[in-house]
Amino acid sequence: MDLSWNRFPRLKHRGVFNLSEGFVSLPRTESFCLPYGNGRSYGDVCLNEDGVLLNTRQLNHFIHFDQTTGRLRCEAGVLLKEILELVVPQNWFLPVTPGTQFITIGGAIANDVHGKNHHCAGSFGNHVIRLELLRSDGQRIVCSMEKAKDWFTATIGGLGLTGLITWAEIQLIPVNNPWILTQSRRFSSLDEFWEINSEAEHRWPYTVAWYDCLSAGRGQGRGVYISGQHAAETDKFPPRHPKSLRFPFDPSFSLINPLSLRLINTVYYHKPIKDMPSLSHYEPFFYPLDGVLDWNRIYGKKGFFQYQCILPPEDAQDGIKAMSKKIAASGQGSFLAVLKTFGNIPSRGLMSFARPGVTLALDFPNHGQTTLRLFRELDAIVSEAQGVLNPSKDARMSAQMFQNGFPRWEQFADFIDPKFSSSFWRRVTQ
Repeated sequence: MDLSWNRFPRLKHRGVFNLSEGFVSLPRTESFCLPYGNGRSYGDVCLNEDGVLLNTRQLNHFIHFDQTTGRLRCEAGVLLKEILELVVPQNWFLPVTPGTQFITIGGAIANDVHGKNHHCAGSFGNHVIRLELLRSDGQRIVCSMEKAKDWFTATIGGLGLTGLITWAEIQLIPVNNPWILTQSRRFSSLDEFWEINSEAEHRWPYTVAWYDCLSAGRGQGRGVYISGQHAAETDKFPPRHPKSLRFPFDPSFSLINPLSLRLINTVYYHKPIKDMPSLSHYEPFFYPLDGVLDWNRIYGKKGFFQYQCILPPEDAQDGIKAMSKKIAASGQGSFLAVLKTFGNIPSRGLMSFARPGVTLALDFPNHGQTTLRLFRELDAIVSEAQGVLNPSKDARMSAQMFQNGFPRWEQFADFIDPKFSSSFWRRVTQ
């Protein structure tokens, strides 16, 4: 547990305390504590150097599920995958889901994760009914938008710092089956992306785009736009042969380099696309990378960075275009370049990342100062547009950039448990 999913930074912890069913109180320790779910955050938001991690994965029990209303209460260590395995056969689905199902519900709340449907559903915290917060002094606070609202809004997107979420109750959405009706379209430039997106968001609840961040010249900003909706009730489904692979070894160097990137991006852009909408099972639609276990190894032992920003709507087009030029010129591209617009549904959390605008998320191999220099150039573009970076995807943003992007951080700090902290929080506030 000395690493997050991107394998950087490598930090040492004083200890790990495994919470189990029926625990009464948090461990007494002179070190700072931090809840730890399944370690799928990037950077140091889930790390606590020289402190104690509170491992919640054994808090993995379902408490109650109302099959009529779709209300689900479970412990904080339950994975989204485990929720889906329970509720999808009963025609319910998660209201919001990120790009992996291997995160805990506690982590989904603490980072107020978002998905492909933000423009019509908001972020995960918008669908939390209530939760229980355990403080280090033994106090248990059951909070919601109606009761102890200040604790509720501080804990949603609160990065695990307000105390330990022991259980949560969420509202699911009804579906007819496990299938998604999906359609893909190529776009040859960022200008074409904006046109497609403007039309698609009025018709499709799930929208996202992959784009080739290494493309230049006439093809700069080309990509594939993907939209989807839950399938209607029908008994005609394509055959499915689910299988998962595992990346088989741990290379000493990154297998992602300019040559492999250009090859991967070119192949993906030109892959066959059906003219008409088609059916896809929800797993490859929402979680394409989950089909390759340990895919983070592909970047080698030095790991990788994810850079995710949001730019306000009025500055997004110019800002994304400027960032694309910087990235293409650097040659440090990403084969996981995701472009998505966020809607106007306000997040509930004091520290929530999602807000109206356009988000760009990219993975970069860790090439040390060469990569960090590129990030500083991207930071300048984001800052000029008054954009923000995602704390749960960050390993290096400056304190100034964090505090400018999250101006309520000092108000939030009043809710932090005095025995809780993280490497991320100390880095961006001290």
